[in-house]
Amino acid sequence: MKKKVVLVQDNKDILDIMDQVLEEEGFDVTASLTTEPIEKIDKIDPSLVVVDDHIKGSKKGSQVIKELKSTPKTKKVSAVLTSTSKDIPKQAEECKADDYIEKPFDIDHMVEVVKKNA
Repeated sequence: MKKKVVLVQDNKDILDIMDQVLEEEGFDVTASLTTEPIEKIDKIDPSLVVVDDHIKGSKKGSQVIKELKSTPKTKKVSAVLTSTSKDIPKQAEECKADDYIEKPFDIDHMVEVVKKNA
C-alpha cells in the first residue's frame, strides 16, 4: 500500500514538482496551495505532512505543525517544515517538526527526507 503524504506549498511550480517527484517515488500525494487538506487530516490519514512556512492567506506552516503535534489524534503524524528562511532548523525545532527542507532544495534531498519520515 502506498504511503500517503499531504503536501502544502505556497508556490504552484514547487508544489507541482514535489507532487510529481513523490508520485513517481510511489507515494499517494494530496497536494494543495492551502491548508485545506490539514483540516481533513483524519479522513486522509497521511503518514507525513510537508508544509511550507509561508502559506498564502492562512497561518504559518510552523503554526500548523505545532497544532498537529499538540493534538493527541494527530501528534503521531510525521511533519516536515519547508522554508527559504535561514532560521528553519530553529523554527522546525520550535514547532516540533520531525524534519525540515530548506528551499531552494535538491530533489534527491527532498525525496530522502520524505522517505525517512513517511
